[in-house]
Amino acid sequence: MKLKYLPAKVTIACLVLLATVNIKANAQEVITLQKAVDRALDRNLTIKQAQFTEALSTEDYKQSKYNRLPAFSAGPQASYNFGRYLDPSTNQFANQKTLTVNGSVNGQVILFQGGQLRNQIIQNRILVDVDKSNTAKIKNDLILSVVTQYLTILTNQDLVTAAKQQIEISKLALDRAQKQYDAGNQTLADLSQAKAQQSTNELNLTNAQNQLDLSVLILKQYMEMNPLEEITVEKPDISKLNDIKTVYNEADLLKSALEINPDVKLAQTRQLAAEQYIKIVKGGYYPSLALFGSAGSNFSDARRLFGGVVPNGRTDTVGFVQPNNQAVTVPGFDQIQGKYPFFRQISDNFYQSVGISLQIPIFSRFQTRTNVRKAKINYENAAVNTQIAKNNLSKIIIQAVYDLRAAEKRLVSTTQTYQANKDAFNTVQQRFNVGLVNSLDYNTSLTNLNKSQFDLINARYEVVFRSKVIDYYLGNPITL
Repeated sequence: MKLKYLPAKVTIACLVLLATVNIKANAQEVITLQKAVDRALDRNLTIKQAQFTEALSTEDYKQSKYNRLPAFSAGPQASYNFGRYLDPSTNQFANQKTLTVNGSVNGQVILFQGGQLRNQIIQNRILVDVDKSNTAKIKNDLILSVVTQYLTILTNQDLVTAAKQQIEISKLALDRAQKQYDAGNQTLADLSQAKAQQSTNELNLTNAQNQLDLSVLILKQYMEMNPLEEITVEKPDISKLNDIKTVYNEADLLKSALEINPDVKLAQTRQLAAEQYIKIVKGGYYPSLALFGSAGSNFSDARRLFGGVVPNGRTDTVGFVQPNNQAVTVPGFDQIQGKYPFFRQISDNFYQSVGISLQIPIFSRFQTRTNVRKAKINYENAAVNTQIAKNNLSKIIIQAVYDLRAAEKRLVSTTQTYQANKDAFNTVQQRFNVGLVNSLDYNTSLTNLNKSQFDLINARYEVVFRSKVIDYYLGNPITL
C-alpha cells in the first residue's frame, strides 16, 4: 500500500510512527566491551584531572631547568617633585618643582647553591613519573571496573532471560492447575500454590530487571554518558567463555605483576622522589655563590649644564697684601648655565657594576637540620608504603588465584546441580501432567530448577571475571 492513497490524517500518523520508531532504533547504541573501555578512558573526568596534574608537574620540571639561567630585571621610574628634596643627579637639596627619571637593569646568575638546583631538577623529573604512574593506575582501575560492570550486565541479562522463562513455565502450570481445579481433580490449595509460584517468578523478574537497569546505569556513568540515553550491551559468543585459563603458578604470577603493577610503580617512584628531596634540603648546609651585575642612569630637569663665563663689570676682592693691607681684586664673571638635554644627561650619568655575592649559612636556628630529618622520615615512610603496596599486591594475586580455582569448582558443581534439577523437573512435570504428582512437589521441583539455573549463570560469569582479574594484574588486554 502506498502512502499517497491514504487519507491525510492516516498518512501523518504513519509518518510520525515511522519517525518515532526510527528515532528509537537509532537511540539503541550497541556497546561492545572494547567500545565501553575506549569511551570510558576518553571521557572519564577523573582521568582528565590526573592528566592535568601530570601536565602541571611537567611544567614544574621545565621551570626547575630554567632556574639555572640568569635572571634579569629592569626598574624604570619617573616622579614629579614638589618642595624641598634631594636631587639624585646632583646629590644636593633643591626647593622647586622638578621632574626626575631614573632606571636600572639588574642581572644575577647562581654559580653554586649546594647542588640544590640540580637535585631539584632530578626530583621534579621523578615527580613527573609519579603523576604518570598515577594516571596509569587510574586508567587500569577504570578498565577493571568497566570490565567488571560489563560482565555484571551480561550476568543480569541472562538472569532476566531465565526469569522470563520461569514465568512462562509457571503460567503453563497455573493454567493446568486451573483446569484441574475446575474439573474437580485438585483442591483450592493446589491452585493457590500455582498462583503463588507465578507471583514469586514475577517478583524474581522484577528484581532481575532492576539489577540489570542499575548495572547499565553504572556502566553509563563510567563512560560519562547521559543516563537517559539508551544502549544495548553486545553479548559475546558464550562458547568462547568456556576456553579460559584457570591454572596459574602463584610465584611466577606475582613476579610478573610486581614488575608492571601501577600501584607498586607509583609507590616506588614516590620513594625515589622522597630520597631525592633529602639531597635538596642538605644543600642548605652549603654556601651559595652568585654573580650579579647592574647598569642604570638618571635625569633631573633641575640640573643645569655649565656653558662658560662672561664679565659682569664688577670686581671681586680675593685678598689683601701686607703690610699696607692693599686689596687684591679680580674682574667679576657670571656663569652661563643652560638646560641639560635628556639624552646627554642619561649618557653622562650612565653607570655599570658587576660583582660576586657569597652567602654563608652560619646559624639558621637548626632549620636546615630539621628539614633534613623530616625529609629522611618522609623517605622511610615512602619505603614502608612501597612495601605495603607489594604486600597488598601479593595478597590480591594469591587471593585471585584461589578465587579462580574456587569459581571453576563452583561452575562444575552448579552445572551438575542444574542438570540434575532439570532432569528431575522434566520427570516431575510429566508425572504432574497425568496427576501422579501434587502441586506442592511440582512447585518445589520448579523452585529448585530456578535456583540452580540462576546459580549456574552466576558461576559461569564468575569464572570469566576471576580470569579477567588475573589478566588485569598481568597487564594483558582484557577482551571477551
